[in-house]
Amino acid sequence: MLPVLDHDSPTPLYIQLYDHIRKAVLDGSLSAGEKLPSLRGFSKNLAVSLTTVELAYSQLQVEGYIGSRPQSGYFVNNIAAVRPSSYEYNGNENHHSVSVLDDVPVEKYYSDLNSFDFIKWKKCMNKILNDYPALLLEEGLPQGEEILRVQISRYIYQSRGVNCSPDQIVIGAGTQQITGLLSVILGMMDIEYAAFEDPGYRPVRSAFIDKGFGIIPISVSKDGIRIEDLPGGIPCAVYVSPSNQFPMGFVMPVARRYALLEWADKNGSIIIEDDYDSELRYFGRPVPALQGLGKSENVVYLGSFSSTLFPAIKISYMVLPAAMLRLFRKIQGDYTQTCSKAEQLTLALYMQNGMYQANIKRLRKLNSQKVHAATDAINKHMGGFVKILNNSSGVQMLLEFSGKKSPEQLCREAAALGIQIVPVARFTFQKLLKENIALIFYYTRIPLADIDPAIKRLSALWDAP
Repeated sequence: MLPVLDHDSPTPLYIQLYDHIRKAVLDGSLSAGEKLPSLRGFSKNLAVSLTTVELAYSQLQVEGYIGSRPQSGYFVNNIAAVRPSSYEYNGNENHHSVSVLDDVPVEKYYSDLNSFDFIKWKKCMNKILNDYPALLLEEGLPQGEEILRVQISRYIYQSRGVNCSPDQIVIGAGTQQITGLLSVILGMMDIEYAAFEDPGYRPVRSAFIDKGFGIIPISVSKDGIRIEDLPGGIPCAVYVSPSNQFPMGFVMPVARRYALLEWADKNGSIIIEDDYDSELRYFGRPVPALQGLGKSENVVYLGSFSSTLFPAIKISYMVLPAAMLRLFRKIQGDYTQTCSKAEQLTLALYMQNGMYQANIKRLRKLNSQKVHAATDAINKHMGGFVKILNNSSGVQMLLEFSGKKSPEQLCREAAALGIQIVPVARFTFQKLLKENIALIFYYTRIPLADIDPAIKRLSALWDAP
């Protein structure tokens, strides 16, 4: 159980410890129900700080590898019971060598110009315009520019554990456009039904409705979509956001992820994994993508840059399994690229120069400060009638209002102050959360210095008769 930690490695000690325990759980070295060493005892035996062990255990618990029992300690969760033997951990495989959420339409709201460094973006765009103008005189490739697909494949492998080649990536202008194309491919596979998290991201659901799919709403729990409610015996597509369920913010534990993979394999179904805002996690380490857990023939991975760059940059992408890629090849000649070639090339250069990774780090730091400021302000000014349900990741937090005002009235009062808040009910098929009012608060749009006074003013409106 005692790992050998490399104190000279650039990898933080808590991540080394996290990786060691995770692998031991996956390969069976640590069995279900086995108790882990205490925080203090482990830190003493490893000669590391208590914080190092706490961070490693916390990340393992978030991802579902371990659980805690009051006054008893930490124990290994039952992963093997739901994990098919064919899915093997592949975290040590060498990667191949290769050279956003659309917001609900609203009026004018707060915007924070500190959330993105447009000067660096402008430098990259100017270089494309000045040094490579000939490239802009040709139409973009239907699949997306190869140089950007190369950069994306590198990035999602390093940051999200997604195994793919640049040839598997298809780029498009926004998640809705990408899923519209995906629905055509699924139709070619004779898949007629699509299951969706409820509540969930409505625009993608609308794209499938427009293509004639039968829609199956599946409710979510604290562990994500209820897998036991998914249809069996027929091929089906299921759209999930396991690393940050929208809008509830739930994280699907690793055991449930393997169960979802098993369901797809057993029923000849396809999992559409929207890795929505996965990089923007403020407590612990980002949770690895479902696609990289094992065999990925049944998983389509979706990603977007709208939250990690700026909303106006409509660049999204999907990673297709080999069989679905062959179907795309048959129809790609019928489609033209809808995403700006100039912006694709600019983003490729931005990523190649390490600016995107630096921006993610900067954005995490800024949003972490904002989430703490917003949490403190809500507890201080609204503690009597607003409860924070989730604030661990993404660009919004989930609130619960206890009072007589309707969600529509609360959102109108927020809009009057330039604060974007929308009701969760807008994203549901069924009537959920009947007893309470759940609201999505886009706190990251407010400049850091304005968060406390903005929430104080909102409190005065919400608390008024």
